[in-house]
Amino acid sequence: MPLTKLQFRPGVNRETTSYTNEGGWFDVDKVRFRFGMPEKIGGWLKFTTASYLGTARAMHPWVALDNSRLIGIGTSLKYYINQDGGAFNDITPIRNTTAAGDVTFAATNGSSVITVTDTAHGAVVNDFVTFSGAASLGGNITATVLNQEYNITEIINDNSYKISARAAGTSLASITVNGALVPSLVSASGSDSGNGGSSVVGTYQVNVGLDTTATGAGWGVGTWGSDGWGEAATTPIVTNTLRIWSHDNFGEDLLINVRNGGIYYWDKTGGFATRAVNLSSLSGSTSAPSIAKQILVSDRDRHIIAFGCDPEANPGVQDPLVIRFSSQESLTDWASTATNTAGELRLGSGSEIVTAVETRQQILVYTDESLYAMQFLGPPFTFGVNLVSENITTMGPLSAVAVEDNVFWMGLKEFYVYGGTVQRLPCSVRDFVFDDFNLLQREKVVAATNTAFSEVWWFYPSASSDTNDRYVIYNYEQQVWYYGALARSYWMDRGIFDNPIAAGPNNYLYTQESGFDDDGSALTAYIESSQMDIGDGEQFSFIRRMIPDLTFRGSTAGSPSANITVKTRNFPGGNYLQSTSSAVTKSASVPVEQFTDQVHLRLRGRSFAVRVESTATGVGWRLGSPRLDIRPDGRR
Repeated sequence: MPLTKLQFRPGVNRETTSYTNEGGWFDVDKVRFRFGMPEKIGGWLKFTTASYLGTARAMHPWVALDNSRLIGIGTSLKYYINQDGGAFNDITPIRNTTAAGDVTFAATNGSSVITVTDTAHGAVVNDFVTFSGAASLGGNITATVLNQEYNITEIINDNSYKISARAAGTSLASITVNGALVPSLVSASGSDSGNGGSSVVGTYQVNVGLDTTATGAGWGVGTWGSDGWGEAATTPIVTNTLRIWSHDNFGEDLLINVRNGGIYYWDKTGGFATRAVNLSSLSGSTSAPSIAKQILVSDRDRHIIAFGCDPEANPGVQDPLVIRFSSQESLTDWASTATNTAGELRLGSGSEIVTAVETRQQILVYTDESLYAMQFLGPPFTFGVNLVSENITTMGPLSAVAVEDNVFWMGLKEFYVYGGTVQRLPCSVRDFVFDDFNLLQREKVVAATNTAFSEVWWFYPSASSDTNDRYVIYNYEQQVWYYGALARSYWMDRGIFDNPIAAGPNNYLYTQESGFDDDGSALTAYIESSQMDIGDGEQFSFIRRMIPDLTFRGSTAGSPSANITVKTRNFPGGNYLQSTSSAVTKSASVPVEQFTDQVHLRLRGRSFAVRVESTATGVGWRLGSPRLDIRPDGRR
């Protein structure tokens, strides 16, 4: 009999049964589609050998006037700037600086734990404070040991907390290993009886935020009647939200906002030794917002826009639906007058602004139930807003991303696109994604673009995870979906850097689409088809051999190979009864690419499935159209 050519539809379909999806793909990991054919995704390497503290949930790249490439990185603990893949420079804003003598120390013989007293310190666990002006306690706890930056390990009460004394002259950057502090501790001696003297100053950085959304339970939680009368509800509720930053460059300088916190400014000319300062502290600042959910700088008209901020008439009191904007080209002029373009808007639908995404023509503003389009009008109104759609949901502040004039986002149980109107994206893996989803951690969802492959990625936490451990991809050129497992808390597309850069586990940044390995280790990738049969499955089939069709272009392994598995079963609901796996190995590149010419099989069943998988280092592959020597083999 003639060979049967296997041609599969691009994309993965989990909305139907495997049997119904005959001629398509049913399961996948670390594989994408290009030109309709499946291929292994690119690997990754560490962007820099240095690690940072906290989980990164915000990254912003820009180029300074000296042509240096900068990345602002906001984590749950710090805010950093990285220059050209070097060290992580800490520019976290300062919350408070005490008067001299407000801070005292107390040590215990034989212990590295130091009790710090500072009335109404306002700190939380894991906050960072830098001491200066301290004198020796008399023994091992010298002035140079105390006069350093410390991580607060325990809050005793509103007026005192604990730190762990470490060796003198060791910066936090020098003891950060895989995202954790690894200090060389110093224990107090019996001579450490002093309190640090009357000149101690404590400089506190802004309070750290949560790495994981916190939940609780209590009376009144959940729907009416869900629990017994007078009983505490068992339904968990969100009590605190994640630390998320927004940021944008203003020229070569940087504006930073901690969600539901202050707006800060970092001046590039001050260098990395200077920290970001509150916008209201700048010379000439008038009526600048003191609290906001998000900021951005509009590219077309150069206004700084604050979303969910305090109104001009009621400073310090946050209104989650208010939008304010500075005068054009101004950092400091926020007071609306007849002679400038500063102003204020308030949205009418929803209870809070969730996020805002800038496109080429407008800014889309999402509330918790509606979508608005914000456009530059020019004087005297400056900006106007139009209600685009109601009853719209979005997973969180990071779940929407712009691709040219379109915006894609993940909502609750749906995917959407806006290109002038809101449309629900048909999704062939919808139930697969949302049925295995930790909704309590939905604010961690990150939308990202990989424009080199016409892809929108969403990283999300599966039902069994508190962190992003899975991804789903929409290829907007081919209009197909696929998915996989990968831990990334943030992703930044290529631009000023040649490759995408992502925040991965162990507090490292990774250069994506680099090679085919997991930072030097093997990266397993596979794709498996749905079941196929001859005719309508009336007859059994006998499979004798396969003519593979693979290309290993780009592979760095000496003899790259991938395993092709063919397996059969008799009924859609039964087990696979027979299976044969064979390696297809590249043997030469000239005059044409050469690899295993045929694979001999002896399999029998009513239906069969094909799986392609690679598990070795340095292997990249793309599947073409393999052929099977398959023939009817009777009805029994």
